[in-house]
Amino acid sequence: MKLNIAVLPGDGVGTEVTAEAVKVLKAIAVEFNHIFTFKKGLIGAAAISKTGEALPKETLELCKSTDATLFGAIAASGHDLDLNAKTLPIQGLLDLRKSLDLYASIRPVIAYDSLLNKSPLKRDHIVGTDISIFRELTGGIYFGESELSTDGNSAFDTCKYSREEIERIAHLAFKAAQTRKRKLTLIDKANILESSKLWRKIVKELAPKYADVSVQYMFIDNAAKELILNPKQFDVILTENMFGDIISDEASVIGGSVGLLASASIGNKYAMFEPLHGAYNKAKNKGIANPIASILSAALLLDHFGLFEEAALIREAVEKSLSLHITTPDLNTKYDNISTIKVGDFIEDFINNPEETNLNFTNIHLGQSTII
Repeated sequence: MKLNIAVLPGDGVGTEVTAEAVKVLKAIAVEFNHIFTFKKGLIGAAAISKTGEALPKETLELCKSTDATLFGAIAASGHDLDLNAKTLPIQGLLDLRKSLDLYASIRPVIAYDSLLNKSPLKRDHIVGTDISIFRELTGGIYFGESELSTDGNSAFDTCKYSREEIERIAHLAFKAAQTRKRKLTLIDKANILESSKLWRKIVKELAPKYADVSVQYMFIDNAAKELILNPKQFDVILTENMFGDIISDEASVIGGSVGLLASASIGNKYAMFEPLHGAYNKAKNKGIANPIASILSAALLLDHFGLFEEAALIREAVEKSLSLHITTPDLNTKYDNISTIKVGDFIEDFINNPEETNLNFTNIHLGQSTII
């Protein structure tokens, strides 16, 4: 298969982790005889510094002219700390999602057996957790009308949803549930918010079309609690934009690190794949940023194009790296010199030699990351 992929490293550690995802995709291309080409674009603070815009027109056109977009991270010191700046880095990401109509964010949350002791949650509570969060991405309060009063003493933000916006992501979530454990949980605040009442009404109308999927309805405050107390009860979670933003970040503690959380942003025509973590500016150029979320986002990219065997090999390589403690400091207490690049090197080598499972730690420490 031939794929043209736009690469938007963005800010902070985005450049470092995205480079490892590209490295892994190149290994997949060699191993499976594909042709992947990569073209870089600017976004966020990096784009503001050079063009004055968080999303330059050239970047948007690049994303529209390629098959998929691999995204890094948004926000860097000097921009994200000044909330009164005319242009904020995050606006580049929001504008990109809206311009490409990437209305569905799909966020897997998995508790890896080898990392159960890394989570602050009790092992028995999280073992076996495997959740897919479907977050609506282009509507709601983040895109609604907002205003600050002229005296600066009052403000409002509007949360607005249409039937079409809700139905299209609800169908995706129901279909995903049919391929999993056949359970869908709608998270809302339908006891108070009119927009949530509309979400619940529409999901109830659609449910009979997916009779093999059981549907549960849960208020956001209760869901936030249950996600910590009993995450295994969830299979597919469906929710609106802001609730999904919060709940997926909360879910990062289940796996032990936000550096493990990948995501796919899907529309009818375009698709983008990105880690959930931010720019993590304090770690920039230190080689300690975890690239696994970005690498798993690359696996989601392959899934999107039906390259399931290739995606499965990436996930197998990731699980091997975790089980052998070939991870960055956020997860690694056994070895003190496993860098961002070395994690990527190991996963690349595993893809090239999937039948070999013994790691030569001497070579890892020398930076060669060779499997023998």
